[in-house]
Amino acid sequence: MLLLAKRYVAIVDRVNYRIGRVMMYFIFVMIGILLWSSISKTFFLPSLWTLEMAQFAMVTYYIMGGPYSLQLGSNVRMDLFYSNWRPHTRAWVDSFTVLFLIAYLAILLWGGFESTQYALEYKERSYSAWRPYMWPIKVILCAGIFLMLLQAISELFKDIFRIRGEEIDHVE
Repeated sequence: MLLLAKRYVAIVDRVNYRIGRVMMYFIFVMIGILLWSSISKTFFLPSLWTLEMAQFAMVTYYIMGGPYSLQLGSNVRMDLFYSNWRPHTRAWVDSFTVLFLIAYLAILLWGGFESTQYALEYKERSYSAWRPYMWPIKVILCAGIFLMLLQAISELFKDIFRIRGEEIDHVE
């Protein structure tokens, strides 16, 4: 069982690390879209797609980079007492609070699947002038939420190992 948990942590951490490293450069996609928006508004006819495409790129950047952020521990937390606690106490608190995150992500993923199914079934489109289909961004949202759920479970396993006095090395 412990070997299986360690293998799970290694695989999930490796996948989310690689996706996160790729998503770091996705900021340049957003810059390119917004740069084209500025150029087209100044010198040509304004493009209908740039604002919404920049929003979709931003959603992709944040949702797919979230598991990487959680893996690195760069998420925001209330540090009033936390920094003064021993690592063992932190692991206990983290292992308890991550359960709320896992429950939240599971419910969010369930709603995301239903919304994606609706978008595919009824060919849902945005209400903007560009009118793109909504299913691609909803699929990306579901994938990002799923990866975040896997990473949260990985963090729970890491906390359990810390409570037991074992440490799992960061896999890249």
